[in-house]
Amino acid sequence: MLVDYNGRTGYVSRSYVTVHESGKPQPNPGSGASGSAIVNTAKSYIGKVRYVFGERDQKRLVFDCSSFTQYVFQLNGKSIPWGSKAQAKIGSYVSRSQLKAGDLVFFSVSKPGQINHVGIYMGNGQFINNLPGEGVVVSDFNSSYWKSHYIRGQRV
Repeated sequence: MLVDYNGRTGYVSRSYVTVHESGKPQPNPGSGASGSAIVNTAKSYIGKVRYVFGERDQKRLVFDCSSFTQYVFQLNGKSIPWGSKAQAKIGSYVSRSQLKAGDLVFFSVSKPGQINHVGIYMGNGQFINNLPGEGVVVSDFNSSYWKSHYIRGQRV
């Protein structure tokens, strides 16, 4: 059985697992910073970060999309990997309708159907992300472009 525990994914025999379904999301012990703290940290970098693909230079504030999300989570006490595909494999899946502030949102912006862009959901139909030529910006999650390129959400 595939399990997720404190942000780590692995397999365990079903004989060791008891599944309780209550219909309510269970709290994530030790989850660290709140979603609003993560969003506020990300917002504080609007206009301060330069986008360069494959970069993660914290001193010069030069990041790609995933190194920016990695940096924001790191500043909030959460360690996540670099790379949008790697980030999509951590935490737990969240349906589009259940996204909360601080959740990671993943998109396909170059190769159809493949995750290659990540941002942080802010709530109220907005997410924050680091874009080529723009840097850190707030984008409309419900715009036709982002809606058609959306792949999945993850709660870390």
